[in-house]
Amino acid sequence: MGMPSVNVSFTEKAAQAIKRGERGVVALILKEATVPATNPIVVLNVTDIPTTLTADNQEQIKLALMGYVNAPKKVVAYVIKDETSDDYTPALTYFGVNKFDYLAIPTVETDSKTTEIVTWIKAQRTAGRKVKAVLPNTAGDSEGIINYTTAETKVGTTVYTAEEYCSRIAGLIAGTPLTISCTYAPLSELTDCTRLTKAEMDEAIDAGKFIVFFDGEKVKVGRGINSFTTTTDEKGNQFKKIKIVEAMDMIYDDIAKTAEDSYLGKFSNSYDNKCLLMSAIGGYFEQLLLDGIISGAMVEIDNASQRAYLKAKGVATDEMSDDEIKVYDTDDKVFLKATVKILDAIEEINLPINI
Repeated sequence: MGMPSVNVSFTEKAAQAIKRGERGVVALILKEATVPATNPIVVLNVTDIPTTLTADNQEQIKLALMGYVNAPKKVVAYVIKDETSDDYTPALTYFGVNKFDYLAIPTVETDSKTTEIVTWIKAQRTAGRKVKAVLPNTAGDSEGIINYTTAETKVGTTVYTAEEYCSRIAGLIAGTPLTISCTYAPLSELTDCTRLTKAEMDEAIDAGKFIVFFDGEKVKVGRGINSFTTTTDEKGNQFKKIKIVEAMDMIYDDIAKTAEDSYLGKFSNSYDNKCLLMSAIGGYFEQLLLDGIISGAMVEIDNASQRAYLKAKGVATDEMSDDEIKVYDTDDKVFLKATVKILDAIEEINLPINI
């Protein structure tokens, strides 16, 4: 029979209150000659950074902590031993069962591990853990992979490669409220970056590349997109937007976790209790509406799926009305469906000016 499950799916067309989950945990995998006794290292602010780490690794944590409107909730740095034969398994095993939102690895490209991380992230998301990674020059074609490709960024005479700056991008995205996007987010510490023409920037963004650019005065994010490019009928252009995907992931996490903690195994599967569950989810959506994250939502019993389930059991459903199907006993199964409209951010303005 397997473990009881809660499946919440999104297509393009959150009794108990369901609270919006806290987000913004950045995971880092760092390399040191000696693995510290306390591993992983949990950092809430710069004063928590161990001085025993190399200067480069301390800098990576500081970059992640910079955030955007907010700092990330925390940075969790897992340290692996710096050897010729690189093995990320201990870190991935840890992060496979512990909460984080965005992963960055300052040596992943050098270690030729980007493909391994893409595969791992995709597997995690398929299993219901809606995590994401910021990787350098990696066309993952996935809403879970942010493909950061700006070759160089500069702070005075200090130059960061794309690989070395992914921690900063992960922290920036993690620190972006769900009511806005990171599009055009300024990177105030930077003094310059690799310059691209307008045509080159458009081409990069169309290819699912997350870039930063110099606007003549400051460096800022081009557009808040992930690496997803191969759209389908069920997954359209909205799935390319970091803001939209983050809201989807939050809704999935919140509903699934609350259902597991507060509903599975704790209520009889009566029609009245299904209505209580729908009411709780509806209340969650109402809060998201008030928070300006969605513009509308509805949740209801999925009569088509319920009818198909009953028919497969041998119930004579052909002569039954939708109302009869809706209240019929479905054993331990609950069939619901929801429609949610997630608000995007203002990213394009058209203003013809007549003189």
